[in-house]
Amino acid sequence: MEAVTTHMKSTEKQLEQSKEKSHMKQTLSLSSSVTKVRGYSVPDFVNAFHVSVDKSDRLWVSDWNGNLVQTDLQGNQLEKIQTSGGYEGYHTATQDGDLIYTDRGKKVIYRITPDRKITEFIKTGKWTPLSVHFSRINGDLLVGMGKNGEAKVTRYSTAGKELQNIQSDNQGQKLYSDPHHITENINGDICSSDYGKVVVVNKSGQHRFSYTDQESEFYPSGICTDVLGHILVCDSYSEIVHLLDQDGGILSVIPLSQQWILGPRGVCLDDENNLYVGHWETNTVTVYKYLQ
Repeated sequence: MEAVTTHMKSTEKQLEQSKEKSHMKQTLSLSSSVTKVRGYSVPDFVNAFHVSVDKSDRLWVSDWNGNLVQTDLQGNQLEKIQTSGGYEGYHTATQDGDLIYTDRGKKVIYRITPDRKITEFIKTGKWTPLSVHFSRINGDLLVGMGKNGEAKVTRYSTAGKELQNIQSDNQGQKLYSDPHHITENINGDICSSDYGKVVVVNKSGQHRFSYTDQESEFYPSGICTDVLGHILVCDSYSEIVHLLDQDGGILSVIPLSQQWILGPRGVCLDDENNLYVGHWETNTVTVYKYLQ
């Protein structure tokens, strides 16, 4: 009975969240300008390469040296984990408050519960796990991986069972070379930052489009999506965030070099639609409003 009760509570919560998001879609729109909400520094960090927000709106931040810390909204350190590091989007938070992160060297994906119990969640064999994203749609885990010049995206269930591998398009052409950041859109599309492009496939793994900047060099890094289906991707070369619609059309760019931040690298959104941006030149995380 307890399991049934818990499931019912979880389902009711999901329905309530769905109603809230539906209301947001009806009332939110793009703002004519970007507003800085706040900014704070992460102690003892060189840079802020990747950022992810958990259910308590606490922030997980990682740097190049493998430091992974949890901070509150004032930047105070709450938890610290030493990882194998890297520039990829290698950690994500679940709706239950668990933290999931990859270890490139050991080829293992770890899961840490709120009471700090650490388990080896998934072993990826010969493939090196690069990026991870927890699905808010169904609880699956999306993982970008690489191996000897090959690359793919793999979907795992909440229990860690391999469900899907995405590697080539319908013509047999390779989709990925380096899926170093990954996210999911509200329509189930899987969006990955790759070398010089953003690759988007539908939930079945069929290639929908690839986005590149035709105007200049394009170095996509952190990527996330919002409640309206927009895709936001950091461009570390041009120091902007590209704002795309869910079909890959460019809607606008957010010029962060004019918004108190240089070298944008990591990006995520909280439940209040605040945009968190970390960067590789300093240990600062800056928060913006771009929806109204």
